[in-house]
Amino acid sequence: MAQRNTWQRERVRTALSDARGFVSAQDLHASLRDDNTGIGLATVYRALATLAASGEADQLQSPEGEAIYRACSSAGHHHHLICRSCGLTVEIQASDVEEWAHRTAAANGFTRAEHVVDIFGLCAACSALRRDDERDGS
Repeated sequence: MAQRNTWQRERVRTALSDARGFVSAQDLHASLRDDNTGIGLATVYRALATLAASGEADQLQSPEGEAIYRACSSAGHHHHLICRSCGLTVEIQASDVEEWAHRTAAANGFTRAEHVVDIFGLCAACSALRRDDERDGS
């Protein structure tokens, strides 16, 4: 059954597209609340789940275990490099990971294996800032 495209879902979609990097449902809801949209948190969660299920949004878990979302700019299966400091996200293809996942699943008798691989670290700019801060004794 096709989902109705409500004005609330469109507003969540727009807010997600405007967000820099990955955001939590709570952060997105706060942004929408600041804009006086009247959209409730439950509606934000439902809209994000629908967007993720349709492939319009990426959903992953932060290192702290929270679900975070981002408007998806690539079709198909892909992975992410995510800066823990500024949120910069780079979509990557990882054929070595794909081969490893299928090989490991098959070696253990699994079929139709799926996987999620996201790499969190510091981007080049944040790494440089951190090095500068360490040199300055901050």
